[in-house]
Formats: sequence, structure tokens, C-alpha cells
Amino acid sequence: MNFWENVVSELEYQNIERKRLANEVGFDVSNIGKGMKNGNVPLADTAVKIARFLGVSVEYLVSGTSARSDLDARLQRELHLFQKYRSVVDKLDSLPEGVREPLVQMIEGMEV
Repeated sequence: MNFWENVVSELEYQNIERKRLANEVGFDVSNIGKGMKNGNVPLADTAVKIARFLGVSVEYLVSGTSARSDLDARLQRELHLFQKYRSVVDKLDSLPEGVREPLVQMIEGMEV
């Protein structure tokens, strides 16, 4: 996979829209599709901004592999989020599926 394919994969993993990344980092969202098609890598400063926004290393975005510390950092972030919202997750999980699913769909459909 190339740089932009790794970016898109990470966006999907984190449930972040391409447009939000482009707005936060300061580039045209169409650059993602063009970069994927052409196999381009952005300028170093843009790559660093993208990596910081996504919470991953530039190495990961370029190569698709990550240093162990990056993986540990991601797991720590996920653990922190889970701990922060554990009571909500537990309550949601205890609801009957017919009640839970519409709530999950509503939350997933919210614009941030």
C-alpha cells in the first residue's frame, strides 16, 4: 500500500472522514484520491501534520509498518477511551438489541 492508502485505512479505522483530515491539516481533499491513484507522497511537512493528526508515525504511513512504540501508544489511547466511557459502553451493551442498534446508528451518524 502507498502513503495515501495507509492514510485512508487509518481514517477508516478511526472513523474519521477525509474532509475532516484535509480541513485540519490544510490541503484539498481531492489530493487523497489523486495521491492514491498516482502513488504520490506529500511534502514532508504535510506528511508530519497528517501523522500527528492521526496519532501515528510518518514511517507507518509511508511503509505500512509501525514501530512497537506506535502500537503501544495506540493501544494506550484506546484503553484510555474505553476506561473513560466504560460505564456508557456497559449500559449500551446491556440494552436489548432492538433498543441498542438505533442508538448506535444515531451516534455513528452524528457529525463532529
